[in-house]
Amino acid sequence: MTRPITVGADGTAESLAALHWAAREAVRRALPLRVVHAWEKSDGGNDQDRTADAREALVRTAGDVTERHPGLTVTTDLVDGGPVEALVSAAAQAETLVLGSRGHGAIVGFLLGSVGQQVIAESTRPVVLVRAADQAESEAGGREIVVGQQGGPEDSAAALEFAFEAAAARGAALRVVRAWSLPTVFTYSPGSLALLDEAGGLEPYEKKALAEALAPWLERFPDVPVTQHVEMGSAGEVLLSVAARAQLMVVGRRAHRSAVGSRIGSVAHAVVHHAPSPVAVVPPF
Repeated sequence: MTRPITVGADGTAESLAALHWAAREAVRRALPLRVVHAWEKSDGGNDQDRTADAREALVRTAGDVTERHPGLTVTTDLVDGGPVEALVSAAAQAETLVLGSRGHGAIVGFLLGSVGQQVIAESTRPVVLVRAADQAESEAGGREIVVGQQGGPEDSAAALEFAFEAAAARGAALRVVRAWSLPTVFTYSPGSLALLDEAGGLEPYEKKALAEALAPWLERFPDVPVTQHVEMGSAGEVLLSVAARAQLMVVGRRAHRSAVGSRIGSVAHAVVHHAPSPVAVVPPF
């Protein structure tokens, strides 16, 4: 089954930028584009008129995209239901879900309050967040794809696959970032400490771990130029320190539920809120 690139549209400047990013991505990957608007019936009596207005707006939106990309297949859907449920459902049928977001702040439009975070946390497919100021020119000029890697080879496999595929589709270089910090007495087991001694110290150990995680992807994507970036510091801070050179940031997701709702993990949260480029949040396999 061919999955589309799906984008949420709600009429905001952020969702318009997300629409154009999604259209370019669909063209690059030779995939159809699906434009959805999450629709929830009101308590008033104007639903028929509001539905007609929303459908007309979606048709205009699709027309603008097909004018820019004549060969692109575009469909539109007015999706009934609450925004979280509707967008998570749309994501499940998509290659990637693309949404607009406000720079240095919370996700906006139909994603008010914690809704955006819930969509990211509950989606089974990657979610890309796009700022209103995003331009096609930012995808050129030698800008990198930047992806975070942590843990063992399997821990970031989904994020690495997404990042390598994105770099290959764009002909872009890839920077893979692994952050490390000084251990406390409770951090490592005796076995782990023995591995550190064998590697010659903590930084060589981290570099070796990154190389091992990248090995299958370097073999699968031999034409993607890769910079292996190992740096001491918190993962969020290290990733944001190289964000200015990125055309796309890619982070894995560690979603969990708490008393205040779905959470996506501190690293993803930091990058989503502060990176100036589009950010892809990728769930594990």
